[in-house]
Order: sequence, then C-alpha cells, then structure tokens
Amino acid sequence: MKVVILCGGQGTRLREESEYRPKPLIEVGERPILWHIMKLYAHYGLKDFVLCLGYKGQMIKEYFLNYEATNNDFTIQLGSRPALVYHGNHTEQDFRVTLADTGPDAMTGSRVKKVAHHLTDQTFLLTYGDGVSNVNIDQLITFHRSHGKLATVTTVRPHSRFGVVEMQEDGHIISFAEKPQMDGWASAGYFVCERGVLDYLDVDSNCSFEQEPLHRLAQDGQLMAYRHEGFFYAMDTHREYLFLNEMWKKGNAPWAVWQHPKEKMILPASVEGVSGKRAALSAV
Repeated sequence: MKVVILCGGQGTRLREESEYRPKPLIEVGERPILWHIMKLYAHYGLKDFVLCLGYKGQMIKEYFLNYEATNNDFTIQLGSRPALVYHGNHTEQDFRVTLADTGPDAMTGSRVKKVAHHLTDQTFLLTYGDGVSNVNIDQLITFHRSHGKLATVTTVRPHSRFGVVEMQEDGHIISFAEKPQMDGWASAGYFVCERGVLDYLDVDSNCSFEQEPLHRLAQDGQLMAYRHEGFFYAMDTHREYLFLNEMWKKGNAPWAVWQHPKEKMILPASVEGVSGKRAALSAV
C-alpha cells in the first residue's frame, strides 16, 4: 500500500523558513518534518512513498539523492576507477520513494490526480507534508476497511486560537479558559482512499482536494471520519515551527511513535460522516 504525501505548497505563512526551502524540508530536531511523517508510516510497515512535488521540489529530490552520503560514513575512491562504499546502516534502509513533479502552482486534488499512474494498489494513503501526529495507522486502516466507503479522513478536536470568556450581561466574567478544546471536529488529513476517489479529481491545476472532491464524496455518502483523540499538530507558522522544535528538544515529541513500542489496537466506538476541509471540518 502506497503513501502519497503532498509536498508542493509554498508555505507562505512560514515565509521565514520556506523562502529558502520547501516546507516539507523545514527541520524539526535537525530532521525535515517530511522525515518525521514518513517515519510514522514506516513504524506501521508502510514504506512505499509517492511525494507530490511542486514549490522548490528539486531540493526534495536532492535531499533523497544525497540521503546515503548524508546519513552514513563512506569511503570514496577517486580516479579512473571510482568506487563508493557506505559504512553503517541508517534506519531507513528499505524506504522506497517516488518523487513526482506535479507542477509549481497545482492545487492538492490536481497533484493527487497527476500521480495516479504510480498508485498500483486498490487502496492508498494520503496526507500533507506539514502535520505530525501519533495516529495509529493500523487502527485507521482497519476502521477504513470496516465501513466499505471510498475515503476516510482522520479528524481531531481543534483548540481555539484565543482564550474563551463566559460573561454576564453587565460584563462580570463567570469563567475564562485559555485556548480551550472545541466541541467540533477538524480534519487532520491522514486519509485512507480507494482508487475510486481518483474519479472525483481533475488534473486541472485548480482542483483542490479539500473543496469540491471532498464535498462530493460526502454528498455521495462515501466519506467517513476516523476520530483521533491523540496528538496532531500542523506547522503553518513560525510560532508553530518553534513549538514543535521545543517539544523535540525537551524529549516530549508524542508523534515519534517509532521510538516506542506499538500501542494496542483499539477500534473507535462510533463513526460519523463528514464534509468540509482541513482545519475546518465538522462532524454531522
């Protein structure tokens, strides 16, 4: 089963970093956030990746072309009979990575459609190159297979960006909560899709996966929500970049499940159909 990762956006809200490199290569703990996402899937045995490249995609190609030399000691013999020997084994030995140019300005749905010829299995996984989570991928796939629909989206409970105040008519404050967890559910990405999802997409560069395709899937009763109660964090701003790096530095990185034994698989008690887009997806 292949894992498609959307790596083509410009990351305009993270301009301090993305001006010089694509957002998926921005580092968390001296490793690109893309590496962290791939390690999550690999922890569950999913090591065949298709990366949808766009903005500064050549840098992502160079990162993987140089991966062996960057992550191993090596001996190189120069001259008319050159030779190269790597010493040691990094933990990504059996990763298989397809790097596909999908255009500098294409929207997410178009990017997925453009890599359809690389998706040879009936089922594939799909996520964004900027969000880390400790979602149990085994559990997610099992849930997807249990309902028989075309697509599953992982949802989380978002937190308010602001403190929430409850007050009386005269202005007396009854309670104050600093950035509380909200009641609704938002998309975290981490999709599981059947090939039939590709029929909802258009190669036209204006096809945004989060808009008409997901809306149509929901209308057709083909989109289900997997409720993730654990950790999810998207790196959209410089402040969020600093926050993730601080968590890693302190050894408090809940998304780094590959550093710990797998959790016991527990299926969620219930599911709901959903519609909408990432970061603003409500259960109905």
